[in-house]
Amino acid sequence: MDLWTRIFTYAAVYFVIWWLCLFMVLPFGVRGQHEDGAVTDGTEPGAPIKPFLWQKLLAATVLAAVLMVLALWGLSSPWLQEYWS
Repeated sequence: MDLWTRIFTYAAVYFVIWWLCLFMVLPFGVRGQHEDGAVTDGTEPGAPIKPFLWQKLLAATVLAAVLMVLALWGLSSPWLQEYWS
């Protein structure tokens, strides 16, 4: 496999892992408007007050990087390759 194919494959796998991590961290720390009793007219009562998206994007990026490193280690580990074959 040439270099560009390998880079594209790793980027595609990281992209999928990143989206999965983002969906995992999105609900953390979210408080709805109805929980604080401050519902703005014309909005959904369950809409978040402060979604903290930048922190969640950073958390998803770091978590995805860790999981990607673990996946690459698992795929290149001779012990695990012997175990799986």
